[in-house]
Amino acid sequence: MATNVIMPQMGESIFEGTVTRWLKKVGEAVKRDEPLFEISTDKVDSEIPSPAAGILTKILVPEGQTVQVNTVVAELDGEGTASASAPAPETVPTPPPLSKPPASPPAPAPPALAKEAEPPTTGLGDIRSSPLVRKMAREYQIDLGKIQGTGLGNRITKQDIENYLSSAGVKIVPRAAPPPAPLTPPVKPAVPPPAAARPTGVPQAQAPPPPAPTAPFPPGSRVTIEPMSPMRKQISEHMVTSKRTSAHVNTVFEVDVTNIVKLREREQENFQRTNGVKLTFTAFLAKAVTDTLREFPILNSSVEGSNIVYKKDINVGIAVALDWGLIVPVIKNAEDKSFVGVAKTLADLAERARTKKLKPEEVQNGTFTITNPGIFGSLFGTPIINQPQVAILGVGSITRRPVVIEDDAIAIRSMVILSLSFDHRVVDGAVADQFMAALKKRLENWKSL
Repeated sequence: MATNVIMPQMGESIFEGTVTRWLKKVGEAVKRDEPLFEISTDKVDSEIPSPAAGILTKILVPEGQTVQVNTVVAELDGEGTASASAPAPETVPTPPPLSKPPASPPAPAPPALAKEAEPPTTGLGDIRSSPLVRKMAREYQIDLGKIQGTGLGNRITKQDIENYLSSAGVKIVPRAAPPPAPLTPPVKPAVPPPAAARPTGVPQAQAPPPPAPTAPFPPGSRVTIEPMSPMRKQISEHMVTSKRTSAHVNTVFEVDVTNIVKLREREQENFQRTNGVKLTFTAFLAKAVTDTLREFPILNSSVEGSNIVYKKDINVGIAVALDWGLIVPVIKNAEDKSFVGVAKTLADLAERARTKKLKPEEVQNGTFTITNPGIFGSLFGTPIINQPQVAILGVGSITRRPVVIEDDAIAIRSMVILSLSFDHRVVDGAVADQFMAALKKRLENWKSL
């Protein structure tokens, strides 16, 4: 009994995914719920289990290819189940038209197709697209009404945007022309009158970029070129967007965490035996940050146009470094959790992040982020804000060093440097420093669990 394996929808706002790795080869046996392949989406990397037991007979979507959700990516032959094959009838008629556009990218490129799509499109509300597509449209100043969608229900996909940008019909990219500012000096001294005389000279600003990548490395160069992974591409886009969006400012505080270090050493064994998880410094920090955010709600907000949106839920994201990139699982409603609850949730999220078991909703809706480069020895850093949040806390390494304490005495203390990157559009320097001072006081005066 044949069973179709489909690209799952890993969240309401996710409409496509990239197959990053097949864990089984054609001809190999696979058990039901055994990891079959890995995917990468806008939100998370994840292992996808097999919907049924059997033999992998066909791989229809190779590694590195992006397809729509519900697209058939492989076929199994063997012990299929009713529940596993149920979605197949719904997806079988759909994949053929979906799989063709990716195979022939030039199809949506001609401007003629885009114009044919204009009549049925009466406004942005009628255009079906993902948040990623809308972000790219804003970034490159593209009118989505002029693009023919090739996805489910004529949904516009990331591939459609990329095809449109690479085609000769890109006419709205002029606003993105400021980057080629260095090109203007040659125009002025060479022919000042013509530069002013032709308003259509903007397309010429687009012509220089193609020559730039021509043979950046001559033949025989000792270099290795590798394409970015889907996750690296997303991180790249997210970081550049954040720097372009927020007015980044940093403030740095030194904190004496000797009490916490001693408490952790004293309670570590008993805490792990009682609760089943290790007692980590990050748990202390996450709890302290949560309690301090209650006092300074502006740092738990976001910006929408000219409005400040204050979040009642405190969802603390913890950046986790992986061998293949970076991911930020979120402790949801941290304000309702005890210290033990925060520690358990943190341990669970970190473990599942490293084994690609996270769900899309577990990396969404964060309101404040903590990143800890100190585990690698860094004294402190100035992290980039995780949009649409307005602040992120960087944690340096905990080091023992001589410090002047009360009565001018010198003692060996455990010290850590905390740095806060905040969005100066809505957070003033005084408020940011008050937040850090309160956090410092809370950490330095921690007495018990």
